[in-house]
Amino acid sequence: MAPKTTVEYLVVAPHPDDAELGMGGTIAKLLGAGRRVAVVDLTSGEPTPFGTPAKRRRETAAATRVLGLKVRLNLGLPNRALEATLAARTRLAEVYRLLRPRVLFIPYWDDAHPDHLAASQLAVHARFHAKLTKTRMKGEPHYPPRVLYYYCTHLRRHGDVAFVIDVSREFETKRRAVACYRSQFYSPGLRASGREAGAVMDYVADLNRYWGRLIGRAYGEPFAVREVLGLAGPEPIL
Repeated sequence: MAPKTTVEYLVVAPHPDDAELGMGGTIAKLLGAGRRVAVVDLTSGEPTPFGTPAKRRRETAAATRVLGLKVRLNLGLPNRALEATLAARTRLAEVYRLLRPRVLFIPYWDDAHPDHLAASQLAVHARFHAKLTKTRMKGEPHYPPRVLYYYCTHLRRHGDVAFVIDVSREFETKRRAVACYRSQFYSPGLRASGREAGAVMDYVADLNRYWGRLIGRAYGEPFAVREVLGLAGPEPIL
């Protein structure tokens, strides 16, 4: 989808489905509150065992509709070989300059998946790069003021959690968005490969239920920070 306006929140995702898995409930919550949210997928996510580029595009479009996103981009960087190169940094920085987000959501900095590690590093480097002057980059300089880290990792740990967002009302929307990626989580061939169909969604539900219980809610999504957060007052604290 071509961007038509600036946004308040920009989610940087290594692959299509990472934004939904890590913070689909928060995306739905922000959109439901009238906030302007966009997602930029860095790669197509293909090849995968049961997916194809065309199938993945259809799945991403379906998930985008479920969430209600109006702006979603794909940079087409190489899946399985994502690197925080200067060329990739420039391309992502141009997205920042075009959309001018106030808050960046980027992947957590510790992961077993090399693409996720590279995406986190790339997103941080592009943040600095986007503010440069005297450059051939498209758009006007912009430095997103705030970076928040979401968890969509291949590690079974969630350290450094700074806060949890209540997504109890939005969890069903998240579930439906994740379910759009049938080639990744629900294909019949997953059973033959040793992965039960639907097991990923069960894990996500259990995880979000765990974080929700920690804040006295049904479901929650955790986030980390590396910079000090400021609150206008205590009202948002659950």
